[in-house]
Amino acid sequence: MHNDKALRGELRHVNIPIFVPHRGCPHTCVFCDQRRISGESDPQTPLKAAKTVEDSLSTLRGDCETEIAFFGGSFTAIPESEMVAYLEAVKPYLKSGRIQGIRLSTRPDAINDHVLDILERYGVTAIELGVQSMDAGVLEQSGRGHTPRDVEMACQKIGQRGIKLGIQTMVGLPGDSLDIALTTARRVISLKPQMVRIYPVLVLKGTLLERMYHQGHYAPLSLEEAVHWCAQILPLYEEAGITVLRLGLHDSETLGASVTAGPYHPAFGELVASEIFRQKIARKLVDMEVKAHEHILIRTSPHLVSKIIGQKRSNLRALQNQFGLKAIKVLGDLTKEDFSVERCSEA
Repeated sequence: MHNDKALRGELRHVNIPIFVPHRGCPHTCVFCDQRRISGESDPQTPLKAAKTVEDSLSTLRGDCETEIAFFGGSFTAIPESEMVAYLEAVKPYLKSGRIQGIRLSTRPDAINDHVLDILERYGVTAIELGVQSMDAGVLEQSGRGHTPRDVEMACQKIGQRGIKLGIQTMVGLPGDSLDIALTTARRVISLKPQMVRIYPVLVLKGTLLERMYHQGHYAPLSLEEAVHWCAQILPLYEEAGITVLRLGLHDSETLGASVTAGPYHPAFGELVASEIFRQKIARKLVDMEVKAHEHILIRTSPHLVSKIIGQKRSNLRALQNQFGLKAIKVLGDLTKEDFSVERCSEA
């Protein structure tokens, strides 16, 4: 991928993550354990943040578009003097051109004109809001402490400043359903973010959600359900031209050891992409009016072969069972990122 971008003259995007766990967050949401999610337990400081940036820049080549990313907590809800100290610590890297932007994550109700004045002054280029859901009932049951209206107002203010907008949502929160999750996606699209992240809810050790789970008051999505939901949500964003930065939490040893229950998989995004291809191929086979015991050939690009086959050939098995096919063969001989389905004498 890097070489392909280099050939097209594109820069590789790199985030230098600086985790500020739980700093500034006025609520403890039922699902949240930011220390485990970020993998950080030592207190963060502006001095450590600057060292993280310096160490990271020393390992990067010059063909990168680099942003500093304050993740993990509600950055704009920490004490203002502390927030400014972090921004001051990284300001020289932006001023010198060694980095090209600063992004941060925060809560919708921690955005106002005064905060945005500060962020603009320090060259913040992107804000990701932890929205989680656009359903008032789901937000209340999850202990979020903000409303859908807070989200709308924050997005409007960010858009007026010309700062890139990202929105983070979760699927499978208490009170959630597929219909609610799809409605959330459509309402998020109406807010016109440039990017989104979608996280299936995991039950983490030490959270209120874990207690609810053990008491029988909460049932997480199964892996199959989470994949099914996201396979319907992802195309909505793609059709709207909104970049999906991530599906599922970033895998780490710390996270894996902290999961009590829920749809945890280290390659969740790959599973969703594979399910979307299975659905597309199934629709083509319906249109072709294939009959039982036929042989089918799928042509695609080398990059898509694994997604079309599915993990442990799951897609091919499912399609064969669904349509009673004799065999399916996949060839990675196309140059474009697409696929075709045709009958053949044998596969």
